[in-house]
Amino acid sequence: MRTRHDDPPIPEEITPRDLNGQARNELKTLSKENADEVARHLAMAAALIEDDPELAHQHAISASRRAGRIAVVRETLAITAYAIGDFALALRELRTYRRISGKDDQIALMVDSERGVGRPERALEVGRSVERAALPVEVRVELAIAMSGARLDLGQTERALQELDIPELDPDRAFEWSPALFSARATVLEELGRDGEAAQWARRAEIAAEALDAAAGVGELEVIEVEEIDAAPTEVPTAERGAVEAGDGIPPTGGE
Repeated sequence: MRTRHDDPPIPEEITPRDLNGQARNELKTLSKENADEVARHLAMAAALIEDDPELAHQHAISASRRAGRIAVVRETLAITAYAIGDFALALRELRTYRRISGKDDQIALMVDSERGVGRPERALEVGRSVERAALPVEVRVELAIAMSGARLDLGQTERALQELDIPELDPDRAFEWSPALFSARATVLEELGRDGEAAQWARRAEIAAEALDAAAGVGELEVIEVEEIDAAPTEVPTAERGAVEAGDGIPPTGGE
């Protein structure tokens, strides 16, 4: 039997078009009235996920009660559950999302959710169950970080570092995934007692984040050159022409 759930209010100015087009397309099997309401709840979940994950989760629950067989709905419910620390629910919803969509793009979140429920060995099994070469590059990086975390949970520090030795680890250039990857490496190096190297990678993470923030909105930028790590703390690297796609909250439900 379902527990009682009251739909959180949605501001009148929020419309279905505040949900991105790809996600709206998934709702076309619903009646227009239902699709519009689901889209508005998903848009609210995307808008609130950073500042109020609990309220974002309530919107995701409302969407799932109206459209539980839609992949993006289950994905959003999983992401908001993870954000509030309900890792068991996140796992359940991620498995459902994976079954409905046939996609492995949330595999890193599955690994982290297994860690969240205290099963690091199972987390490693889940991470090894996919063909990494077939994953989008940003997903491969997220998976490497999650796998490294699982190794740390097990006290396998050297192997945690090895998990991060991936082609995307470029100390001289910053992509959208670089700050998190650099920070993860700094954490593992610190655990190994290699404090000098840890400080260098932590500084690289700061520089990469600053550079990406500075480049946001400057045309379409993809690659940022990272200056030497001993540069003055106030210096921000110059952006190089390329293509960075900045994340916007919940990937599948962010506004257009």
